[in-house]
Amino acid sequence: MLALTEPAAEAISALTQSEDEQQGSGLRLALTGESDDLQLTLAVSTEPEAGDQVMGTEDGARVFMESRAAEFLDDKVLDVQQDDQGQLNFAVYAQDQQG
Repeated sequence: MLALTEPAAEAISALTQSEDEQQGSGLRLALTGESDDLQLTLAVSTEPEAGDQVMGTEDGARVFMESRAAEFLDDKVLDVQQDDQGQLNFAVYAQDQQG
């Protein structure tokens, strides 16, 4: 199952618990494209879509994963890092290769 680092969980909570978002919102992960050109997309969603796997943390971060994304992310870690301009960027690592 996808693991979340503490900074990623905090960033997801901050994104989904802003004044504009409804309670119960989460970060939705989905795969788009075909097998030779897959891309992982992330978007704030007010609720999971049919067939999504839902996971949550004790501090309220919720993640919705469409079925292909859940399978792809099964042995991964979702992290967040700050770049030189202060922007937060999500990153995915293999669980044994956390960066």
